[in-house]
Amino acid sequence: MEELLEYHYNDGGRSKYFKGTAGDCCCRAITIATGMDYKEVYDLVNKFAKEEKPSKRRRGLSSARNGVHKITMQKIMDYLGFTWVPCMHIGSGCTTHLRRNEIPMDKTIIVNLSRHFSCIVNGVVNDTFDCTRDGNRCVYGYWVREN
Repeated sequence: MEELLEYHYNDGGRSKYFKGTAGDCCCRAITIATGMDYKEVYDLVNKFAKEEKPSKRRRGLSSARNGVHKITMQKIMDYLGFTWVPCMHIGSGCTTHLRRNEIPMDKTIIVNLSRHFSCIVNGVVNDTFDCTRDGNRCVYGYWVREN
């Protein structure tokens, strides 16, 4: 098995503002990747969520606390100057996993996983839990911002 990614607990500053748990992985990932304040990102995400149009395919509207649909996340990331790098294509199956030899190790990226977003900083998972599934977690794609 390939070398696993290191994990570092990081709530992105959420504990300064809120207690308990939430489905706020989008806010945490953006906060860690950009260095912005958690509350500033939280408000930004909710602003974009309010502009969403209901869809028959998506359940409910996005919110900073309970989760963000990928289409809304894409708009937020475009606004913040990030570029989308796809890792899966229709019919390709999973080709990229959260492993050292499969994702960029020298950048800060936000990965899109099944029902989760996470920030990887220089090959270290920064999140509230180890989301790698022992290196078997499939990466649909990631956002990167070139400085």
